[in-house]
Amino acid sequence: MRRTRFSCLSLAIFLLSASSVSAQDDIVDRINSYGTFDRWCVREIKESGLIGGQTKYLYEFYGEPTDTLRTGKEPFRSPEDYLWRTNNVLAVVAGVVKTNNTVFPEERGDGYCARIETHIEEVKALGIVNMDVTCQGVMLIGDLPEPIKDTKSPMAKVDYGLPFNGKPKAVRLDYKADVGHEVIRGTGFSKLKPLGMPDWAELTVILQKRWEDEDGNVHALRVGTGIERIMEDVPEWKNGHEITIHYGDITDEGFYQDYMGLKTDPETAYHTINSKGKNVMIQEEGWAEPGTEPNHMMIHFISSCGKAFYGGVGNTLWIDNVQVVM
Repeated sequence: MRRTRFSCLSLAIFLLSASSVSAQDDIVDRINSYGTFDRWCVREIKESGLIGGQTKYLYEFYGEPTDTLRTGKEPFRSPEDYLWRTNNVLAVVAGVVKTNNTVFPEERGDGYCARIETHIEEVKALGIVNMDVTCQGVMLIGDLPEPIKDTKSPMAKVDYGLPFNGKPKAVRLDYKADVGHEVIRGTGFSKLKPLGMPDWAELTVILQKRWEDEDGNVHALRVGTGIERIMEDVPEWKNGHEITIHYGDITDEGFYQDYMGLKTDPETAYHTINSKGKNVMIQEEGWAEPGTEPNHMMIHFISSCGKAFYGGVGNTLWIDNVQVVM
């Protein structure tokens, strides 16, 4: 009888473990299947007449093998199996419809890649508004709910990452880059200001162990880190490049750089949606002990490595064939 109870318990643990592995495999497959960037849809949106009434296009890399046209100004809703998101967004501020697109499909061989760029977005209406905003291109795992209703706290607009319990070895991708353009501050509330320093693109993979306190604050320990800053032009495709994920405290490692550290500055810290439905800052409080299992993963690729509204206008990062390597 004892053997029977033990066997049943062992079977339950095995099935639970198998289910967890299957769920993680499914997430990896869903991330990787879209990482070829060969399927794109485009939303056609007419901006408000007050700011010119131009027809603009917002791209997202899911859909049929050929482009699918989605019209109107309906907020973007991710398909169930699509875990990626760009910052190509619809904004409706005080009733004014505006768009911004910084990630584009670009032909590569028989398919497509993603082109991520930093540019100036102009918002002009004679005698009413005259704004120039520096916009960084970003591609990420997570969500960016629409419509955007204001320009306050841009980092708080994004829900970074997704639940994930595995320990991948790396993220593999093809990339090339045009970087080092001068940082220009463009907040929209003052004239554009060149700052006399170069700007770089960044590739980031982070694993965290998160928890929420009774007040809805989200805390985290850094479990795994894979962050690379692209500080020189890469004019030809670098294929099969791997962003190695390092586990535990990496501050004493020879490769460690300050930009790989914990995100504690409110201007650059990551955000998430808590159990109360509120977007809150993820408070990274330390490095996890070796062997700690993560419960969230973040992946994002960005054309400018500084804070929002600051960027090297002209910086461009091309990405293709993104794969999570377990």
